[in-house]
Amino acid sequence: MKKHMAVWALFGALLLVCSGCSVKYSFSGASVNYALSKTVSISYFNNMAAMVTPTLSPTFTDELTQKLAQQTRLQVVPENGDLSFSGEIIGYSSDPVAISGDEYATKNRLTITVRVKFVNKAEPQYSFEKTFSNYGDYDTNILLTEAEGTLIPEIVEKLVDDIFNEALSNW
Repeated sequence: MKKHMAVWALFGALLLVCSGCSVKYSFSGASVNYALSKTVSISYFNNMAAMVTPTLSPTFTDELTQKLAQQTRLQVVPENGDLSFSGEIIGYSSDPVAISGDEYATKNRLTITVRVKFVNKAEPQYSFEKTFSNYGDYDTNILLTEAEGTLIPEIVEKLVDDIFNEALSNW
C-alpha cells in the first residue's frame, strides 16, 4: 500500500513539474504556437510562368487556403496575418522524360514551380523565401490539355503539402 502511495505521489509531483512545459503537437503535422499566432493571410499567387493555364493560380491559392483552414486553428484573414504566405507561380512546363527504343518519347512530365515567401511575425526565425517544385507524368498519346485536369490538382496538392510542412512543421 505504501509503495502505491509513493508511486502516485511521484506521479503527481511529475505532473506538477511538467505542467509548466508545453509541447506543440497535432495530428496534421502542424507545429504552430497558437499563443503567438492566431491568424494567417494568403495572397493570390499569380501565374508568372512562360506557359500559363488559367486554372492554376486559383487552384493553387484555394488549395493552400483550404489546407491552412482545415489543418490548423488559425483564422484566415485577407491581409496582415500573424503568419503570411505570398509569392507567384514561376514555372509551368511539359518535357519528355521516357524515351522508347525508337527514340520517341513515351512519357511527358508536367512540372510546376512556385516561389513562396512565408512570414512569421511572432517567430521570425521560421520565416523563409523558397522555391518549391513538383511534377506529374502522363503518356505522350494524351494531350497536355487533356492531362491537366488530373495533373494540376495532384501536383498542387503535393506542392501545398511541401509548403505547409516547411512553414509549420518545426520539429
